[in-house]
Parts: sequence; C-alpha cells; structure tokens
Amino acid sequence: MSVTMPSPDDYEELLLSCRYGDVDDIRLFVDRFGADALNSARDDSGNTVLHMVCANGHQDALEYILPLVDATLLAAPNAAQSTPLHWAALNQHLAVAQALVNCARGPGVDLIDRKNAAGRTPLGEAENVGWDEGAKWFVQVMNLEDPAGKGEAGDETVDPAQDIEVEIQDAEGQVARMTVSSRAADPAVCGDVATEAS
Repeated sequence: MSVTMPSPDDYEELLLSCRYGDVDDIRLFVDRFGADALNSARDDSGNTVLHMVCANGHQDALEYILPLVDATLLAAPNAAQSTPLHWAALNQHLAVAQALVNCARGPGVDLIDRKNAAGRTPLGEAENVGWDEGAKWFVQVMNLEDPAGKGEAGDETVDPAQDIEVEIQDAEGQVARMTVSSRAADPAVCGDVATEAS
C-alpha cells in the first residue's frame, strides 16, 4: 500500500494545525501521509512544524511531534536562520525550550549556541526580550567550558558543588550577571516536556 504525497494545501493546513496546537488535525495528517511527511513541511519563510509548535508554546503538540520527526529538524533554521529554540526563547516558552534541549536524539545544549541571521543565540533572544527565567535556565545548562579545551591564564578548577558567577554580554553591549547553580535538572527523554519547579 503506497502512501499518498501531501499537496501544498495539505502542508499549509498542517502548519496551521501546528501553529494553533491542534493535535487531532496533526494526527490525521500523520495517519494519512505518514510521519516522514512532517519533516518536509515548510512555509514561505522556511518554518517547520517545530517552529510553529515551539513559537506558540503548544506542549501537547510538541510531545506528539517530537518523537516522530528527524532529529535534524530540532536545529533546522528558517530563512532568518532561527531554529525552533530561537522561537521558543523569543516567545518565552520554558517547558518547550527544555524539551528541545533535553531531547536525547537532538543536539542538546549545542542548540543554545546556534546563531540566527541577527547574530543572536536563543540565549541572546531571551535576553533581548527580557526573559530572565529562560536566560537563567539556558546559562545553567549550557556548555560553559572552553571549546578548544585550552583554558586562559588564571583558570582554576571549580568545585562542582559550588555556584558559579557568570557575566554575559549581549549584542547591544549590555552585561548580565547570573549565578549558575550546580542543581540543574536532569535531562528529560525526547518527547517528555519538562516543567519548571515551583
């Protein structure tokens, strides 16, 4: 039995369903065209099903879609080079951002370092809109080690139980100071949306 290929109208309806978080319609699309068809859906700006779901904070839709799409879709850029995590940060959706970063099949914390065409990372987007809660979480989980493995003079070994003071300068030259605690949450499995502790 062959699977029917979606038409441009089918893809447009899927993207609208993702934008509005209509899980039932997303399921109908998958039942009709197969899960692989989710990977091909793009709007005129290059936004994927994950962009739409993450921008609008639809956790139920994300829980359904995340295990079905290719892992590469987690880091897929749109025309402005923004990933779904950029959109989650821009619109201040913490549980959605956590699910993307904690997805075991995805790039993990490396998603936080991806820059869009404006030169901002998801952390930079969070800072740009004044989303302190999200910026703090990004700093807590991001890789703060020197990527080359070479420390600068004066680097010291840090006790893992000790809190770390971090200064981050955004694109406009503003400096944010944060304390990073060693009590970061355990990564969730792909498809499970973590919620913040109250």
